Amino acid sequence: MKRIIICGPESSGKTSLASALANFFKCPWVPEYARNYISGLHRAYEYSDLEHIALRQMVQYLEYSPDDNWPFVFYDTHLIITQVWFEEVYGSAPWWLRDYIKKCHYDHFLLCAPDLPWEADGIRENPGVRREELYFRYQVLIKSYGFSYSIVRGKGEARLNMALSQIS
Repeated sequence: MKRIIICGPESSGKTSLASALANFFKCPWVPEYARNYISGLHRAYEYSDLEHIALRQMVQYLEYSPDDNWPFVFYDTHLIITQVWFEEVYGSAPWWLRDYIKKCHYDHFLLCAPDLPWEADGIRENPGVRREELYFRYQVLIKSYGFSYSIVRGKGEARLNMALSQIS
């Protein structure tokens, strides 16, 4: 089983791509936990909420074993995004988050370029140029951790086909 991470800035097609890849390969995908959690708060999120999200993402990683009979498991987002979220909003991330990122094995990251139109949804915080900045920040972090990655661009079927060619 290969663990494929779909990551990128807000509104870059992560969820659509994760779902389409899972459907194509007839295998599971792990939805983004933060979106549902934050939308259910009915208040501004706090540092402890980001810690909760990170811990839940760690549990989601463990829900699938390399011994499971799936060719892939696709993860809609990653702890690297959570690390940057901590740093952007609170100035630093917990030490244990970086340690956990280093310990886990991921087979490949698909980094979604911010070439799709940004769509407001009440939860997203970084429109416009911030998406480009965050995209490059994720790319730098993925490289610094030594993870294999490729960039996915395009719209619709072209984006899916590019992702398929990267992981095939």
